[in-house]
Amino acid sequence: MRAPRTGRGRLLLVAALVAAVTVFTATVPLLRDWFDLRVYHGTIHSWIHDGGRIYDYRVPGTMYGFTYPPFAAVAMLPMALVGMGTAIVLALLLNLAALAVSMRVLTGRAWRRHGWYGCALAACALALFEPLRDTLSFGQVNVLLLALVLVDAWLLATGRGRWAGVGIGLAAAIKLTPALFIGLLLLARRRRAATVATGVAAAATGLAAAVAPEASRFYWTHALWDTTRVGRLDYVSNQSLQGVLARLGVDSRAVWAVSVLLVLGVWAWRARRAVAAGDWYAAFALTGLTACLVSPITWVHHLVWLLPAFVLLVRAGQPRLAAVLYAVLCTSVVWLWFDDASGVDGFLGSNTYAWITLGLLLGTPAGQSSTWKTLSRRTSVTVAAPRPAATTITAVSGQPVPGSGAAAAAAGTGTAPGPGRGLPRRASSEPTGSTRPAAPKPQSSSDRASS
Repeated sequence: MRAPRTGRGRLLLVAALVAAVTVFTATVPLLRDWFDLRVYHGTIHSWIHDGGRIYDYRVPGTMYGFTYPPFAAVAMLPMALVGMGTAIVLALLLNLAALAVSMRVLTGRAWRRHGWYGCALAACALALFEPLRDTLSFGQVNVLLLALVLVDAWLLATGRGRWAGVGIGLAAAIKLTPALFIGLLLLARRRRAATVATGVAAAATGLAAAVAPEASRFYWTHALWDTTRVGRLDYVSNQSLQGVLARLGVDSRAVWAVSVLLVLGVWAWRARRAVAAGDWYAAFALTGLTACLVSPITWVHHLVWLLPAFVLLVRAGQPRLAAVLYAVLCTSVVWLWFDDASGVDGFLGSNTYAWITLGLLLGTPAGQSSTWKTLSRRTSVTVAAPRPAATTITAVSGQPVPGSGAAAAAAGTGTAPGPGRGLPRRASSEPTGSTRPAAPKPQSSSDRASS
């Protein structure tokens, strides 16, 4: 099937895709009823207006409450001024803005080649991505953290490293998982950026300690170490190494530690090679993949950290592989094993997203820095040649064409995955979601916290 070449044909195709995506998201995925946003909003209102304690609040009718570091609560203080409806609108706008920033960083100027048509196709593809769907309908913060980190990647990749580390530091103060990016900076011997990131994280944590000293003391001495606050490790939404082991019935910390060390070893080896070649986007993508694997809990909506890896696949000329893997992450396939993850099929199927993450860590192309050189640098090289012939040679010599980044994949190559397959489901407020009827509680029948 050929892509339409006329403006009218493209408009009709986009209209059809928007209709299909709308029907899919309205009927197949389980909407999350802004559950995590209700946790945030309720926590802040209880703290500010009712004199409650941050980590004591529970969403009415559940046992789920706030699980992030105290600085996250401080950053969410503006919620005390608005109602839940306004908070939903603001959360959507912030997430969409953060997504736009993330895609702009990852695709560079390539999106301009495809105009409104490519952007519309990319938007339809992104709307189907289960981790992104869940992030939006939970009211989660994952995309905001991704944008903060990717801005630092852009600063480093474009030689503006003076302020690099600020985004990583803020992200690590809001949620602990992005702290692995500080490890990347140390691995890359970017001591200044690592110092900035560490300093920003420490300053933000110190600010939270000054604003909420009791909550800070409770979090760092008790809540942080109480893994039962987050959720059940063997719940099918947990697509980390720990989740895979838990569904196998392996509860040995030694086995998990060895697995984590092996993954960290692969990450260190590949990330160093990427940094040595100046491919900062690949290094950051590999770090996001690793963070998802080594974190004890990686809910499906945390897997927005896989988006940079898909862009890298397309950048490296592997759009079909990217489309296939991306399509799998649109299907909610892991929920087929919601009730029973035993047997070979359960081992393979219930951990599908973890296998994809691991495969991307091992196979994501890295070290192709030339593709990501800035347009200004390319232009300066071309303009320096005094003869027209030299310019022609430059254009055909195999150097990357300006804007030849990954946007072609999401925007106009025709490889964006279709709606995918899913199971009919009922609406629910289950925080981690499933393709099956909702369990009595969002993540388990015995655990307390959600997001």
